[in-house]
Amino acid sequence: MKIKYFFDQDTSTFTYIVSDEETRKSAIIDSVLNYNQFSGSTSTASADQLVSYIKENNLKNEWILETHAHADHLTAAQYLKSNIGGRVAIGKNIIKVAKFWSPIFNNNIKIDGSDFDKLLQDEEIIKIGNLDLKVMYTPGHTPACCCYLIKDNIFAGDTIFQSYLGTARCDFPGGSARDLYNSIQKIYSLPDDYKIYVGHDYPENNNLPNP
Repeated sequence: MKIKYFFDQDTSTFTYIVSDEETRKSAIIDSVLNYNQFSGSTSTASADQLVSYIKENNLKNEWILETHAHADHLTAAQYLKSNIGGRVAIGKNIIKVAKFWSPIFNNNIKIDGSDFDKLLQDEEIIKIGNLDLKVMYTPGHTPACCCYLIKDNIFAGDTIFQSYLGTARCDFPGGSARDLYNSIQKIYSLPDDYKIYVGHDYPENNNLPNP
């Protein structure tokens, strides 16, 4: 198993590529589509780094995974799918999020979750080659948040950050401080030697909004 991380400087977001070295199969977690808020333009600079890595290492991408619906950046999932393949997946509770946002965005978001190739259930196991990935629901930041466990690694999204940052905000629609606390306890209940891969690492003097 190999884990490669990419860091988007503009949003302080980590994207991870997990690959099974035996089968050359891979999964991408929390991709970024670059967005300029002043011009309203997008670019694929960050996503193209992922495409290059996949191709240069002769990987076959199976999954494009989201830990949640991001408020601080756009996902590059569809761009990646069209260039390197893979099924786009997210926790099933994205339906709760979509039901709130759909009327605001003139029903551009499908409230049945069909914008995604697969909606993941809590404790469901999917395969990356020979690797097992277990889904662990961790709501609080949003109702749709989940973590991904692969061997002794947990990809935590925005559920928990570096120790000096704490946790994500929980005042978005459907967010809950109580749920977030309980979700963090689930992470803390894992063995002490588990490695946590966070979704962001903000500099201490940053001017970015808390995600």
